[in-house]
Amino acid sequence: MSLHFSSDVGGTFTDMVSFDGETFRIAKSPTTPEDYAEGIENCISILGEEIGESDRTLMEQCAYFGHGSTVITNAVIEGKVGKVGLLVTRGFRDILSIREGGTENTFDVHKDCPRPYVPRYLTVPVLERVNAEGGIEIPLDDHDVERALKILVEQYRVDAVAVCFLWSVTNPAHEQRIREIMAEKWPDIPCVLSCETNPIIREYRRACSTVIEASVRTLADRYIRNLSSRLEEKGHKGTLYMVTSSGSLLAAEDAAKRGISLIASGPAMAPVAAAWFDAMEGDKLGNVIAIDMGGTSFDVSMVTEGEIARTRDTKVGDELLGISTIDSRSIGAGGGSIAWIDSGGLIHIGPESAGAVPGPACYNRGGKRATVTDANVVLGYIDPDYFLGGRMRIEPKLAVQAIKEDVAVPLQLEIEEAAFTVWSTINVNMVSAIQDVTIWQGIDPREYVLVSGGGAGNCHAVALARELGIKKLLVPKYGGVLSAVGGLVADVCADFSGGCFTATSDFDYDRVNKLLENLEDKAQRFLSRVVTGSRGGRVEFFVEARYPYQVWELPVRLGTKRISNEEDLRRLVEDFHEVHEKVFAIREPGQFIECVQWSTRAVAEMPKVKLKEQAYHGEDPAAALMSEREAYFRERGGMAMSRVYRGDKLLHGNVIYGPAIIEETTTTVVIPPESRATVTRWGNYWIDIQ
Repeated sequence: MSLHFSSDVGGTFTDMVSFDGETFRIAKSPTTPEDYAEGIENCISILGEEIGESDRTLMEQCAYFGHGSTVITNAVIEGKVGKVGLLVTRGFRDILSIREGGTENTFDVHKDCPRPYVPRYLTVPVLERVNAEGGIEIPLDDHDVERALKILVEQYRVDAVAVCFLWSVTNPAHEQRIREIMAEKWPDIPCVLSCETNPIIREYRRACSTVIEASVRTLADRYIRNLSSRLEEKGHKGTLYMVTSSGSLLAAEDAAKRGISLIASGPAMAPVAAAWFDAMEGDKLGNVIAIDMGGTSFDVSMVTEGEIARTRDTKVGDELLGISTIDSRSIGAGGGSIAWIDSGGLIHIGPESAGAVPGPACYNRGGKRATVTDANVVLGYIDPDYFLGGRMRIEPKLAVQAIKEDVAVPLQLEIEEAAFTVWSTINVNMVSAIQDVTIWQGIDPREYVLVSGGGAGNCHAVALARELGIKKLLVPKYGGVLSAVGGLVADVCADFSGGCFTATSDFDYDRVNKLLENLEDKAQRFLSRVVTGSRGGRVEFFVEARYPYQVWELPVRLGTKRISNEEDLRRLVEDFHEVHEKVFAIREPGQFIECVQWSTRAVAEMPKVKLKEQAYHGEDPAAALMSEREAYFRERGGMAMSRVYRGDKLLHGNVIYGPAIIEETTTTVVIPPESRATVTRWGNYWIDIQ
């Protein structure tokens, strides 16, 4: 038997999904911050118990293992990264302080400018200069370089050196010479070059990517090596694949050299899985809003016409990554988000979270403060005896006590009303996050399918859809581990980019095609290493372009490998007009465009995974009805008797009318009055909210 595994380490729970060619199995275990690999091993043991095999037997049969984690993200946010020294061109020492000029909120005069990721005393200029065409204006002075490196390495004891010279994207010779000197003098200290990490024209963004990569490279390498060795001890002999922030996978050996790609990778798999579930259910439009509510955060991402939205504006804390990532917005709104009352008597939820330790009060692990999970327990949505399929016992009395002390007493509310206040407040926060990526971007959410995932998300999904006017809500059978599923169905990808500015009014065919040829060669070399057996590979081509005088570019997929003639150029311009109209609802026919950045994406297709199709069993769900219990529904005036169904006993065609609750192993689906859920042939739930 050949097994495929995918794991996702979150702030509160570690998720895992396995697939043997026919059957999906899922596991969820509390995250172990002191040793993240332990939480993964616990999930393997849970799956082994279910299958009736030892951990070693499972790993020996493992043909694929994908892994996503928040470890690197948390390290950057918390500042637990390596000490970095930065070499820059003389005259550009303050690039990380100046940033891109201006502030995010021009009218907030009280907000201090964020500190640079690398302080000024660790930013050392050296004498060199390359012009925009790649010509060397001032040769690199090796003696000056060694002087600067001695300051960083011997005086300040940096853990890594980052190099970001002006226009190294057109001629990387000077940056490459720095690496040679480092290899000769200080071979044990990592040296990270901007021309390799993120070869784009925008100086500040290139510098950001380079220093962040330098700060996390050792950490990423250590984390990946530890996980790989732990899996190998259990019998795993295949390649470990790491989930990246671009919604794809990288072999562990490649990911260890590109730690920045692991930052913000946690939410990146949610839209991949959401699009996969949506396509499986036969939606041909491919317009999806993916939401994933875990224990710590609430993540929102978009898929339009089958294309997952991407951005170069992703931030972690105050730091801009500068690389192309999945466009996912995260807020501190998870099951473990803490409810608190301010001095004016107003309630707030998050962003502080109880996390995995001590966790919500009802976990009985030392947590005392009221959380969203505690509210859901008080409201009757979560069964204390069937949490994580009965593997984890929670204490409703502790949830009641926390809600009473932190919310009910300060606001002078009854306990159920206080819990509902927590529940409805977190809903407002989540609706606002969805509006940020839809309505405020000119997108009508009513034209999209809402795919809801995460262990905590489906207690709230119907309420969110109703507030936004969304008509189609899809809750996947395995939505409780949505990101882990994404790691099972994603492809192995790598992006390669380079800067070459040219306008279509006077297009530089030679330089552009030479760059595209070089980028394609890098992509093909990557594919030659990872494409094996029946797995296919392809190379996609992109350009980032803009109208004249615009500040930001839009990514456009190229219809050809090269821009060889006027017809290819005309097609490029027309494709840009179309993309611009989709994004900004306007186009300028006849206007030339400026092309700034060119890139290739190497895609190695993974074996296709598909859920097992079920036969039709009729609308009556009586066989899955387990009990009835009181749950809170404002439409019924408060607590009302609700039918409770076991998700593993529901069959294709079953229709569940609200008020009802569907209990899956890793999530709970709340069906309010005046709504209904229908089980699809793949075991998922289409919910009619009206």
